[in-house]
Amino acid sequence: MSLSSLQRFTVSISQRIRRGNTLLGNAIMRSSTLYDWFYPPIEIDPDEEDIEEMKIEDIEPVKPEPPAEDYREFNSHYFADLHEQERMLGDERRMNFYHEAISRHIKPGDRVIDLGTGTGILAAFASRQGAAKVHAVDHSTIIDHARALAAENGIENVDFEDVHSTKFHLDEPVDVILHEQIGDYLFDEAMVENVSDLRDRLLKPGGLILPSQFELFCEPMTLHDGKRVPYIWELTDVHGFDFSSMEHSCPQNVGYYRLVSCDLGFVKHFLGEPEPMLEVDLHTITESTLSKVVKFKRKVINPGIIDGLVIFMKAKVDEDLVLSSSPLDPERAPHWGFRVLRLDQSRAEIGDELEITLDVEQWSNPDTWQWTCERTQ
Repeated sequence: MSLSSLQRFTVSISQRIRRGNTLLGNAIMRSSTLYDWFYPPIEIDPDEEDIEEMKIEDIEPVKPEPPAEDYREFNSHYFADLHEQERMLGDERRMNFYHEAISRHIKPGDRVIDLGTGTGILAAFASRQGAAKVHAVDHSTIIDHARALAAENGIENVDFEDVHSTKFHLDEPVDVILHEQIGDYLFDEAMVENVSDLRDRLLKPGGLILPSQFELFCEPMTLHDGKRVPYIWELTDVHGFDFSSMEHSCPQNVGYYRLVSCDLGFVKHFLGEPEPMLEVDLHTITESTLSKVVKFKRKVINPGIIDGLVIFMKAKVDEDLVLSSSPLDPERAPHWGFRVLRLDQSRAEIGDELEITLDVEQWSNPDTWQWTCERTQ
């Protein structure tokens, strides 16, 4: 049996086992008889001498999972969906950016970790660039497809590791950490947590993280008139119908106050001259070095309605190799959406000064973000 045939056979068996385990688990959870048989209640004999009386204050409360744990569970399902992989692979600017970055910076003989390998395409780029060994790490079921695709495309020096990166270990460090842990909010795919963990444990001194340089923007902006989405209580005259009383029923769901789009015709203009509110270097950053409160000002140079704050990012490998999700960049990578933090609508004129405050409990969890935009003059 050839190597590729053996790999395809192994992938086929792995997929069948996963499907079988999923079907069995669903059957157990849905059947009270099976559930009770697999998980019988634990009976405690109150007369046993070694059982001490327990008081309510002795019970340690269950702590909520940190955001990285929440995202880990989400990730294992979300990126197993083939449509999500299609969106990433179909983003020509994203794929060109990574292919060029790998061509420029991964050298023959390098040992590489591909964090969150997905279908294994970046690991394949690194392998074909001459990497001595690539460790492709992913804890989603998509890794089964990655193994099969590697075999079918003649990629033989990639080890596919079905494990979360925080539980991945090697006997010696690597030269390069390759990743695409970039979310719409930059940090919302646990990029800092996961990359810095691998960096501190498995990257050799002077090693490379690819990409490592990022800018995060938060710009007050005006939407095109046809794209404007006011709060419902701001609609005071819809053919004579007034919704202003709905302000008393404003939703408590934090997601209501955010919008997402990939449409280049959505944002009309920024109100001021855009500048990054944060600059990130993954070679040095830690979670503790990220400020929890960011304040900055913008002088209005383009008048208009303040519809919200638009969040977008730029990733830079070299001065001439940049990936952008800006809503006004015709060369933007469409796989990423830009996010709008909604505001009560008001008018800004040339010369006005706006002060923006972003108060963040957890950068990796946008549900904990709070924001204001106030006119200071």
